[in-house]
Amino acid sequence: MGRGMIYMVMMVFSLILLILSSSTVGFDYYQFTQQYQPAVCNSNPTPCKDPPDKLFTVHGLWPSNSNGNDPEYCKAPPYHTIKILEPQLVIIWPNVLNRNDHEGFWRKQWDKHGSCASSPIQNQKHYFDTVIKMYTTQKQNVSEILSKANIKPGRKNRPLVDIENAIRNVFNNMTPKFKCQKNTRTSLTELVEVGLCSNSNLTQFINCPRPFPQGSRNFCPTNIQY
Repeated sequence: MGRGMIYMVMMVFSLILLILSSSTVGFDYYQFTQQYQPAVCNSNPTPCKDPPDKLFTVHGLWPSNSNGNDPEYCKAPPYHTIKILEPQLVIIWPNVLNRNDHEGFWRKQWDKHGSCASSPIQNQKHYFDTVIKMYTTQKQNVSEILSKANIKPGRKNRPLVDIENAIRNVFNNMTPKFKCQKNTRTSLTELVEVGLCSNSNLTQFINCPRPFPQGSRNFCPTNIQY
């Protein structure tokens, strides 16, 4: 094989690697994040436009890394409306802050996080289908998990460990990730989000890496409002 042919083969191989690296982003795990609607509204500087439901609903499914930055805004086909899924998404994945713009919320989640998802996630429709399945048929609904453990919302001051244990009992004793924020009107610390973590193949639950450290504005103390 002559030098010219070798050079050409190397250039083609390099181009293939470049294309693959630009469309595939590495990550360690998925974080399935759900937000408690009243706490989201209470921690927001401006009140929610509509009364929140006392439920944990989907915030997003996020490709994440145990170390370093999480991938965001990756190269992927642009968001497009999927009418057939909207009736389910409006229920499990509402835009809590503005219920007149659910699709804007879904578009942002796809552009920022879903675009970085890879196998087993195949495309945008599969991304949203997967979230619907996780929340409904795979029973990763945090409100339902807590209700079955007789932990019901009521603006009560309660031990965080009770909530953690209820979730761990369902998720093979794996530790969730909690996010808390202060109610802007009462200054009480409320549970805002729960993250459930799975490996990058979505085949098994894992302990959520990188909990919010003590001193962080999102750190959850021993007792929280829920």
